[in-house]
Amino acid sequence: MYVVERFAGFAQSFRTEPLAPLVLHHAKRAVIDWYAAVFPGAVLPPATLLARALAEELDRGKSRLAMGRHATIRAAALINGSAAHTVEVDDIFRDGIYHPGAPTIAAALALAQARSASGEAFLRAIIVGYEISTRIAATMGRAHYKYWHNTGTIGCFGACAAAAELLHLDGMRFAHALATVATFSAGLQQAFRMDSMSKPLHAGRAAEAGVTAALAASEGITGSLNVLEGDSGYGRAMGEGDGPDWERALATLGKDFHITRMTFKNHACCGHVFAAIDGALALQQQMRVLAPDIERISIGTYKAALDVARHESPQTAAEARFSLKYTVASALTHGSVRLAAFEPSRLGDPVTRELMRRIDVAIDPELDAAFPAQRAARITIESRDGRRGEHLQPTRKGDPEAPLSDTELEHKYLELASPVLGEDRARELLARLWCLEREAQLELGYPFST
Repeated sequence: MYVVERFAGFAQSFRTEPLAPLVLHHAKRAVIDWYAAVFPGAVLPPATLLARALAEELDRGKSRLAMGRHATIRAAALINGSAAHTVEVDDIFRDGIYHPGAPTIAAALALAQARSASGEAFLRAIIVGYEISTRIAATMGRAHYKYWHNTGTIGCFGACAAAAELLHLDGMRFAHALATVATFSAGLQQAFRMDSMSKPLHAGRAAEAGVTAALAASEGITGSLNVLEGDSGYGRAMGEGDGPDWERALATLGKDFHITRMTFKNHACCGHVFAAIDGALALQQQMRVLAPDIERISIGTYKAALDVARHESPQTAAEARFSLKYTVASALTHGSVRLAAFEPSRLGDPVTRELMRRIDVAIDPELDAAFPAQRAARITIESRDGRRGEHLQPTRKGDPEAPLSDTELEHKYLELASPVLGEDRARELLARLWCLEREAQLELGYPFST
């Protein structure tokens, strides 16, 4: 059997199994985290500009944008997927260097709303999308991430698998959906090496591509079933050498559920800088030193963090979210890196900017060798009064080893959703999300009814 057929076989067998309580709970956590990300992104570009660009596809259809406006399935997937990746607070599958929630849940929600699916069917589809796509991401590995943006490229598979599950595609049509979406896979690292709106569009485009491929397969459109492992296929074209070991991707499928090991972000910026932020804050507290009293900071971390969070002197919010020096300096100056860190007044904060000039960054060979399975940073702070402190931050707050509790996840959601929805509306939706499997027909837009 081809790889896509084996993935489809998993989906078919999982369809008839009861949802394990632990897996179900983590699927609901993923949905809550997705809503935490989508609401602040929904009122910003590029989502607001996409709504103008796609005006002919709005105010009709049964799917909804995050703020409640009706849309076609594909428009809802594209705009909501982009919104969920805009402010950089969406979930991460660490081993795959991949944000599965933004594309997978956007696609699943758009189709579930259009087809009046139940909450349980929606959650089951998300689980299938996460399990298939995270395995492709982990198998493609670090070589793929050198040039490609995994959330755009691998996200297509998560969105497609979730949509195919909601459509109850048989095994062969499910396999053809995955084969077709492989040819839609795109998203370049270079697209966010300078100020642009391309990065969140990758997630939205992946969501749209996924539902398109699944809907096409449902009508009989076929793909090349050996597209992943073939001589000119996805693995070799977008990986390195002879391509990845696809047996690795399939080994624990249906037994070990990756959705139970997601990273939920605790800072509103690039996840590659989290270990440095956490380590710097921990060392600052230990040394009891204020930002103006720091003489020098040295940060050692893995190469991808320096490649992606590369902006030395960011001028825009988009650049600042991908600046290791800015995010660390802002955390030490203001105590956190939340959405306020990227407001215009904060971007030009003189204390933060002065501290940035006293930060040195470098690749730490030991920490680089451990990436992507471990995201760590080594921090040294020298104070103006002659003290010197060192700290190794072995993981990030929010990683599986240091997860956000349900209460902390609720706080994150309320902090991000309440300014957009109002606190009462935000709390009402949160209560419904924790009981999502009881929803007979999905109607989770804002407001909550037509």
